[in-house]
Amino acid sequence: MPKTAILRPGRTTAPGPMDSLAGLLREWLPRQRWFAGKDRPVTDLALLSLTELFPGCLHLLVHAGQAAVPAPGGTATPVGDCYQLLLGVRKHLSPRLGRALIGRAEAGPLAGLTVFDALQDPRSAQLLLERLRHPGTAGPLRFEAEPSVVVPAGLVPRVLEAEQSNSSLVYGDSFILKVFRRVQPGVNPDLEVPGALAGQGCGRVPAPVAWFRTTDPQEATLGVLQPFLPDASDGWTLALQALASGDDFTAQAHELGRATAEVHLALAAAFPAGPPAGNGRTAAAMTERLTSAAHCVPALQPYVPALRTAFAALSTCDSGPPAQRVHGDLHLGQVLRAGREWFVIDFEGEPSRPLAERRSAHSPVRDIAGMLRSFDYAARQRRPWRPEWARRCREAYCAGYASLAGWDPRKKHGLLRAYETDRAVYEVLYEARHRPDWLPVPMAAIERLAVRGA
Repeated sequence: MPKTAILRPGRTTAPGPMDSLAGLLREWLPRQRWFAGKDRPVTDLALLSLTELFPGCLHLLVHAGQAAVPAPGGTATPVGDCYQLLLGVRKHLSPRLGRALIGRAEAGPLAGLTVFDALQDPRSAQLLLERLRHPGTAGPLRFEAEPSVVVPAGLVPRVLEAEQSNSSLVYGDSFILKVFRRVQPGVNPDLEVPGALAGQGCGRVPAPVAWFRTTDPQEATLGVLQPFLPDASDGWTLALQALASGDDFTAQAHELGRATAEVHLALAAAFPAGPPAGNGRTAAAMTERLTSAAHCVPALQPYVPALRTAFAALSTCDSGPPAQRVHGDLHLGQVLRAGREWFVIDFEGEPSRPLAERRSAHSPVRDIAGMLRSFDYAARQRRPWRPEWARRCREAYCAGYASLAGWDPRKKHGLLRAYETDRAVYEVLYEARHRPDWLPVPMAAIERLAVRGA
């Protein structure tokens, strides 16, 4: 039977697994690509739930507290996040699993045992799939599936090595399981949205096949299994290939614009929108994010006065298309091309933003701005930079979107400038924290938007 323990932060307990794991995880967590707070040390770890998923594999939800972040005005806000971990525990670890090693426990009930990331272990990955193939419970964990889809047994797993904010396993080139690492209470959009789009008959998004969630300490989505497109290439790779070979990318960008509009129309039908926040409130939120980002990244500070004008203009420009559910983090890495068709994936939204915000209605211009910024990112990957390539792609993408959506993003200049500016500010903060070598890319956009306002 599964063993379950729920501990609250600050609660005194008898010796337990965290006596064995805390020291190892403090060192290991900040080194992971999906860990959100790389710029701050882990100050404390609290076990929220522990379930023996199967022999030798522990499922944990752990709250990682970190040093307070100074905020504008001199105040310091304590930070921390809940992370999902699947940990293997063995006496000895096979050499082929060396990359999965977390460390050897020196104290507590696991003393003398080797701890590793179980998602890197083929046996553990196969057993996890079996849990999804046969819906049921394990302590607070709930495994559920779409009854009309049959997932074959014995599919060979492999871990996707691409940089991302979660962990993904591919099973036999037929299915892909996304395991959410940073967990927030509520239904994750990457389960909610593709399921709703499938109900609308939208074929641009792979529909969920199975998923698992927890009911304790709070309801939260933990992972989603979807069909895998083995012969597909992501838009980022295709764009870089076009740049390297000197090929034009405008035809693909035009079709991608149409695909985006198709998904937006299906989203509007699937999710009745509530009352829009209004451009004034949106502008205020953008300004607040700019102020906070400039406090963390000093390179932004000289541009703050000019960038605020973009947000101030948003308050007075026309409202544009109605607010609705959107992708929330759309860029070339979030789209796949298989044959002649574009598919949209990863509806989780920007992981750094609260789940409630990611599930709320926004202007579709937000997604469009994200894709336009992505063309700029691609054009700056080779020297000399190809601004004309990016400009042509941006024009073609907007034209493709307008051909199906019924309105043209290029005619919403004030909206588009504000959302592009907001996206560039997000990129500056992200790159400063995770990929400092990439910081010049969004900073070039910041300079353009501040100086020319275009």
